[in-house]
Amino acid sequence: MSDDARVYSYSAVLMGSPILLKLFEHNEPLASRVFHLIKQYEDLLTVNRAQSQVMDINHAAGLNPVSVSRSVYALIKCAKAASLVPGGAFNLAIGPLVKRWKIGFKGDSVPPADDIARLLTLTDPHNVVLDDAQSSVFLTRAGMEIDLGAIAKGYIADRVRDYLRQQGVTLGLINLGGNVQTLGSPEGGWSIGLKKPFAQDNALLGAIEVVNKSVVTSGVYERFFELDGRRYHHILDPRTGYPLDNELDSVTIIASESLDCDLWTTLIYGMGVEKGVEALRGRPDIEAIFVTKQREIILSSASHYRFTLLDDDYRLTVRTA
Repeated sequence: MSDDARVYSYSAVLMGSPILLKLFEHNEPLASRVFHLIKQYEDLLTVNRAQSQVMDINHAAGLNPVSVSRSVYALIKCAKAASLVPGGAFNLAIGPLVKRWKIGFKGDSVPPADDIARLLTLTDPHNVVLDDAQSSVFLTRAGMEIDLGAIAKGYIADRVRDYLRQQGVTLGLINLGGNVQTLGSPEGGWSIGLKKPFAQDNALLGAIEVVNKSVVTSGVYERFFELDGRRYHHILDPRTGYPLDNELDSVTIIASESLDCDLWTTLIYGMGVEKGVEALRGRPDIEAIFVTKQREIILSSASHYRFTLLDDDYRLTVRTA
C-alpha cells in the first residue's frame, strides 16, 4: 500500500493479472473484501481450471444442458447476442480455437490448416442453446467450448464498482489488468494512459481523462508470438480461425459500463475503422479510439472524455457523423 496525495493503493494478483484498487481512504478491510469478491467471480467464470460454472457447461457439450447461476446465465446470454452481430470479432464459442493456438501460454504454435478448419465447425454461436426458464446452457456438439475471457474482467469491474457504491465509496478506481473502471472525479479527473504499440519502455501515445467511465484497450501487442518473421497475436478472427489481419494495432473503448467496453473492443476489431465508426454512430454512449499501423489515432468522437496526444510520431483525427 502506498499513500500519494490522499490516494491509497491496494494490489493483488487475480485472474492471472495484477489488480489495482485506488481509494481515497485508508481501508484495508474494504480492499480485502473487494479482492475476495473478484476471486468469487473468477471461480464462477474461469476456463483456466477444471472446475467452474463455465467449465461445467463445456464438460457437458453434446450431452446435456447445464443450469447455472442467474448472473452467469445473464452474462452468457449477453455474450451470445454479441456473438451474432454481423462483422464483429466477438464469439463466445471460440474456445476450441483459443485453446489450440495457446497464444500467451506455453506451447503456442501455428496449428495445421486442417486443425483450424475442423475446430471452426465447433465455434458456431447458434449452437449455444439457452433456456431462460431453467437458466441453462446447452452446447449442442461434443467438443464445443465457450470462453468468456474477453468479457469476464469487464463484468467483474462493473460488479466491483457497484459494490464500492453500496459501501458508500464515491471516489475510486479499479484496474483489472487493463480494464479500468472509475468512480467519481478527483481534481482534474482520472487520467489513463494509452500505450504505444510494441514500445519496449511502456511509452504512451496519449492520456485519456474520464469521470465515472470505464476505459478498456485491446491491442495486438498484448499477447503474441513470432515465427518465420510473422507475428501471430491473440485476437482471433472467428470467420477464419486465424489472428485478425487489418489496419489496427489497438482499439480503446470509453463507456460507463466496463462490460460494454470489453464487448465493443472485440466487435470493433472485426469491423475495422470505417465500419466501426459507422456502428458507433448509433451508440453515442460508447466511444472509440483507434490506433492504426499507419500511426494514426482516430477518435470516433470525444464527448465523454478528453484525449491528449503525447507522441508526435502519430497524427490525430476525429471522425464524426
